[in-house]
Order: sequence, then structure tokens, then C-alpha cells
Amino acid sequence: MIAQASISICTILYACLASKDVFAFSTGSSVRYVNKAPTASRHEWQSGVEIELPDLELLFDRVSMASPLAKLVMEGNAVGGFDAIGVEHPELKWKKMEENKRKTVHRIDKADKFQNIKTPLLRFRSSIKGPCIGERFSNFMMDLEERKKWDDQVANVEEIYPIEDLDAVNAILSNQDKYGTCTRVGVGYTQTKQGIISPREQLILGGMQEYENGATILWGTEMEEYHNHLLPPGQRHTRAKSHLFAATLAPTGPDSFDVEYLLQMDVGGGIPNFMTTPALTDAVKKLFEHAKAYFAGGDGSELNSYLKSRQQAEYSDIEIVSSLDEDYLLDAEIDLSEVHSHHHAMNDNESLLFTP
Repeated sequence: MIAQASISICTILYACLASKDVFAFSTGSSVRYVNKAPTASRHEWQSGVEIELPDLELLFDRVSMASPLAKLVMEGNAVGGFDAIGVEHPELKWKKMEENKRKTVHRIDKADKFQNIKTPLLRFRSSIKGPCIGERFSNFMMDLEERKKWDDQVANVEEIYPIEDLDAVNAILSNQDKYGTCTRVGVGYTQTKQGIISPREQLILGGMQEYENGATILWGTEMEEYHNHLLPPGQRHTRAKSHLFAATLAPTGPDSFDVEYLLQMDVGGGIPNFMTTPALTDAVKKLFEHAKAYFAGGDGSELNSYLKSRQQAEYSDIEIVSSLDEDYLLDAEIDLSEVHSHHHAMNDNESLLFTP
């Protein structure tokens, strides 16, 4: 049974970019402005919670600084994808790690000390054939069974606190031309298996922004230690922390799109970055190989089945609206464009945790 909970969405002003532990929750001021919004808890261990929504404008500023493709999308100039990218942000010094136009991930860059953090920021670029559907790309990371197809280290991925009042979130991000429309947001938990290193766990707030031009920005940031009461019951593991995650998908044609993927992750346990960076790079490459195969589609493919089911759902929505009494529609002033506008909502076994 889904228990109802009350959620405090705290927008934190004056976030400090130079803080030692720089998450989007960091703040140089104790002043917080709180909006109340309903949410749902999928577990009985927590019937009422307080969850902070980070300073989203600060978060997206960081994303646009590191991702030229995200910057283009936010400026409304996504057409052209990587070919339209101009000069890099002057404050960032990127080191080219790999470049090969024939590979699925055709370029990988690294920036050291982004946000004054020792963990490097990794940036991956890929150009994929197929329809640009951000929800499907996020599903590769959010759905446990889908993720197992490319990530052999995942033990659990789960959304534990979905924020249902998207209007409240979009009200905070008032500039929808720049930030798009938030169509999903919540707190996710993940746990890895025992491997060469011991199991790791993460607690991340993540979301999905969709744009009218077909682009999507997926984002995520690690929650702070003082949010640990939100962790599910059970044995605790070494905490891995994603200081920044974002994946920007921008259509480059009717059947192609570019993806720019950012990841700044500290796997925890004091393991040196020179040992963890190759493993993270390999994991992201596997994600993109899976995405390439999926979006290739074809008769009998999973993509084809998904597109058919989506089309059927849209037809069902039209039939439902058509069957409503016309006088009722006029009296209620229903916006037909918003009826079932979020029919791509995730299933109960899907998670908002996007990072590998």
C-alpha cells in the first residue's frame, strides 16, 4: 500500500560553488524558503519525510557550464547537435582522453577539480541513429531489469520517494523555455554487488526535463549525509557520491540524436581516481552500446513494441477525452493537451537514479 507523505521542497538560495563538499544542496546561508507539496512513499518504513529540492538553477548552471550541448538546448538552439557547438566555457580546462568518430562513444574528455573537487568530471559524446526519446534512454538506467542488460554490477536500483507535485517543481523553475518541463523527479537508491571492491550504495535526487523541440536533459545530484535517514533499512555500505550527473539528448534529425553525458563520481573508500576512472568509463561505454542497439529498432524490436504501445496509449487518451460530456469540458475548462500528459510515468520497479 502506498502511504501518503508530506514533502518539504526547499529551494536553497546562495549556494556556494566553492564549498569543500560541493553538492547542489550546498549553501552559504541558513535561510531556506519552503514550499509544501504532496508525495508518495512506496515503503512502510517511512510514512512521513522531508526532502530538499536543491537549488536547481545553480545545478543547471553547472550542467550548462560543462555541457555545451545542454547549453544549446537551454538557449533553444539544439538543432544541429554537436556540429552547432561553439567555444567551450573558458573556466574549464578539458583533457581529451579518447576520440574516434567510428566508435559509439566517439569522444571522452576529462576536467580536473570541477567545483573544486578532486574527483574528475568525465564527459562522453555519442551520436545515435533512431528517434530521440529521453524517457527510453533514462529507462536503461532506471529500470532494474533493463539495467542488468549492460551493468553486471548492479544489485538494486529503486525509486523510493517520487515527488508527485510536478507543478510545484515547475513553479520553482519558472523559465520553462530555458529549463524545459520537469516530467519526473524523485529520490532514488542504488546498490552494487560485491566485486573487486565491496558493495557501494547511493542516494540521489534526480529528474527529467523535456523540451518542446524534442530534447531532454536528465539530471541527478547526490544527497547530503544529513539525508541518510531516507536510506532504506538494512546493512549500510560504503557511500559512493555523484557530485554531478547529466545526460542531454538533442535531436539532429527525424531519426537521429546526439547525447552528451556528464559524470563526476567518487566511488568512496579512498580508492585513487586513476584506478576508478577506467572502470567508470567502461561502464558508460556499455550503456551507450546498449542504447545504440536499442534505438536501431526494426521489426520485432523492443523499440518497435514501445512505439506501438505508446501510439495505442495516445489513441486511448483521445477516445477517453472524446467520450467526456462537452458541457462538462466547458464548465471545467479542461486543457486537453494536459490530459494524460505524463503517460510515460515510470513503473513501480523503475528508479530515478541515473548514474552507473
